[in-house]
Amino acid sequence: MSVAGVMLRAMGEILWPFRSTEMLSTGAMTEHHLRTRYRQLFPGIYLPRDAEVNVSQRAHAAWLWTERSGVVAGAAASAVHGAKWVDASAVVDLIHRHHKTAAGLRVHRDVLMDNEIAHVQGLAVTSPARTAFDLVRWLPQAPAVERIDALMAATGVMTSEIEAVMTVHKGVRGLARLADTLSLVDGGSESPQETRTRLLLVRSGLPRPQTQIQAFNRYGDFIARIDMGWEDLKVGVEFDGAQHWLDARQRSRDIDRASELAAEGWVIVRVSADMLRHRAGTVVARVGEALRNAAKSTTSASLTRIPAQISA
Repeated sequence: MSVAGVMLRAMGEILWPFRSTEMLSTGAMTEHHLRTRYRQLFPGIYLPRDAEVNVSQRAHAAWLWTERSGVVAGAAASAVHGAKWVDASAVVDLIHRHHKTAAGLRVHRDVLMDNEIAHVQGLAVTSPARTAFDLVRWLPQAPAVERIDALMAATGVMTSEIEAVMTVHKGVRGLARLADTLSLVDGGSESPQETRTRLLLVRSGLPRPQTQIQAFNRYGDFIARIDMGWEDLKVGVEFDGAQHWLDARQRSRDIDRASELAAEGWVIVRVSADMLRHRAGTVVARVGEALRNAAKSTTSASLTRIPAQISA
């Protein structure tokens, strides 16, 4: 199986997912065998009864449902390209001429240019740039930014490439918010939570943070990579997942790392999932205070970008 997880898996001599009509017509299995050992994922598309299906396999099954003539798009396409954090049970978007659809599938009759179609292990998917273009149009802004951040991290696709797709499809629905959404994306985010943290800060009026800052000590030795922050002010913000609290070894490393950063003048504001969900105001207040304190002792171009309510 490839990194994207697109190649079919084998169970005995049967590769899955598969079209039941093809298996039955070739005599590869009987109807009894089909009914007793396999289950239907999409109309006419089957897989072993106890199989756990990832999003790339669902995408492949959806493509088979189109009789191999459709193109996988949206979040499923981003997963095929290697983007992380796509829910395995998510609806699969397809660009196809079919008028009908099925549970778990969403069909779009959009126009695709030849250079907007890519092939990954034989599976037709939208190119990274076209995938991002569609994500902006089909999703609310915050989820779209999360998905494009992950797609950028996986493929290196650039905003200029996404904007180039836009120039070819002027007048399609959903373009009005494209420029605003693209201004918020950042391939440096390594998780949806990091993206949400960054969006919270930017939407609260704080200067846009730099992502994945490399911090060094006074001797030039590498100390840490900080999720996001303002390097000239030495203020960082980091999202702590569950492993930072539940893994004793990780916690010990975090303590050592925090001491080294503090010794070099860094102030790190730590953010948890609970804070993002229920205490967003506290996150903004703590970051604002850290920036305000740094501004008192630092002459920096960043100071002109800090809102009055933060720097005053």
